Amino acid sequence: MSKSDAFELSLLKLIFSNTVLSNLGDSTGLRASVSAGALWISLHTADPGETGLQNTSEATYTGYARVSVNRTQVAGGWAFSTASPALAANFSDIVFPTCTASSNVITHFGIGTASTGAGYLLYSGSVSPSRTVTQNIAPTFLAGALIVEED
Repeated sequence: MSKSDAFELSLLKLIFSNTVLSNLGDSTGLRASVSAGALWISLHTADPGETGLQNTSEATYTGYARVSVNRTQVAGGWAFSTASPALAANFSDIVFPTCTASSNVITHFGIGTASTGAGYLLYSGSVSPSRTVTQNIAPTFLAGALIVEED
């Protein structure tokens, strides 16, 4: 079973840019949050899987922390493709803290709701090729490189 292209794009916009999803739920649709807030991007050393949380196989290099991305459609937020499949991608570079010691091989990313801890994992995907993070490396997703697809 699949979703329509229009619904896929509307769902991505609700999640990533706090845009009302019309004609679903109450009379105004699935409403946007009063405060848009942010989503938290995480790095993982293995696939967190569909049962995983934000801290499942999360990176542990010294200095690591999740990075917030605003739920907006402007710089610092997300861009959308209206083509099929519906896509959301980071509008600006996402730069993680620099590794100050130890190392990790990053194979996956996650997008969730918490700045730390278990957190609700909304989406995850593979990083290809995997990235080895060692001292003085700041993992980065260039603008448009972190892509979420609804299809």
